[in-house]
Amino acid sequence: MKSSDVNELVNDISNQIAMAKPTVIGPDGEEVPNHAVLKLLKHPNEYQTGFEFSKLQVNTLLLRGEVFPAYLGNELHLVSDVSTDLNDRLVETYKVGGTNIPGSMIEHVKQVNTSALQGQGLAQLGKDTLEGVMSAEKVLTDKYAKGGLLAFLLKLDSHLNPANATQSQLVTAIKGQLEGLDNQDTVKMLTLGKGYEIDTLRSPVEDDKILAYLNVYKKDLGKYLGINVDTYQHMMENDVEKSMMYLHNKAVRPILQNLSEHYTQLLFSKDSGYHIEWKINILDFVPYSVKTNIGYNIVRTGITSPDNVAEMLGFEPQNTKESQAIYISNDLMNIGDKSATDNSLPTKGGDNDENTGN
Repeated sequence: MKSSDVNELVNDISNQIAMAKPTVIGPDGEEVPNHAVLKLLKHPNEYQTGFEFSKLQVNTLLLRGEVFPAYLGNELHLVSDVSTDLNDRLVETYKVGGTNIPGSMIEHVKQVNTSALQGQGLAQLGKDTLEGVMSAEKVLTDKYAKGGLLAFLLKLDSHLNPANATQSQLVTAIKGQLEGLDNQDTVKMLTLGKGYEIDTLRSPVEDDKILAYLNVYKKDLGKYLGINVDTYQHMMENDVEKSMMYLHNKAVRPILQNLSEHYTQLLFSKDSGYHIEWKINILDFVPYSVKTNIGYNIVRTGITSPDNVAEMLGFEPQNTKESQAIYISNDLMNIGDKSATDNSLPTKGGDNDENTGN
């Protein structure tokens, strides 16, 4: 998480998932609005909120490749240091510190790669790369953060030697001149003896190679998360809503589907007919002007009522007979119906029927 690129992407994904709304779907396919499981997911335990629990869960899943939610004592917890194995009946078994945990109380959520028993996360997938990236970023940061006297190299005729009295006096004099400045913005001109000069330091760190290395890493990171990092970062600069939609389709939806299946197994019996889903309002990712245009069109085409659109746009519903009614605009007609009226929508390209008088 110390790498800036890893931190940005992991947090964007986990924030989307943490803000998703959990729902319980009953055997009839309809939502069960006040089910006890919803309260559990919103208040999983005494030390975490639902948002914190979900965010930590996804961060752990992405970085370690697996996470273990457990239902213990009517609370949800994320268990660490879990060892797993398959028994003779090909049933996964769980141990924590040598203690067996019943399979009905815990789930093994994995970022599946090529192993059925172990997930693969960012830390494991690119351990050497991650360490290299963090080291490279630190080198660049340190180089440009130090500044001042370290930004220059004192060229001498020979190597600095503490036993060389002349060199020691020169260095001490320069340090004394610089340390005696009260204003850090002051420029001090130093007169050097013959044979000495101060020249701009040419760093042994080759910035262009390090930056190229980081760019290669970004693409590898994106492949693991299922996104093109360059595309995503370009969208973030120009259209945040579009970038969030891109991230949702490429990375968030598969994780939500995986969590849905595991939590259904953890909190419901196989034959109950109930299952859990996490829903995200896609309209949260579009500009407000687009959202109002969508609202206008779904009202005039009879898809929903004005009150529902008001709630979608952040307004209080009017709760009147008219605002809860379903409307069909007069300028719409059946597909294939050629008896267009003067109020009919124009056909594609502006072509009009010769009988309309236009």
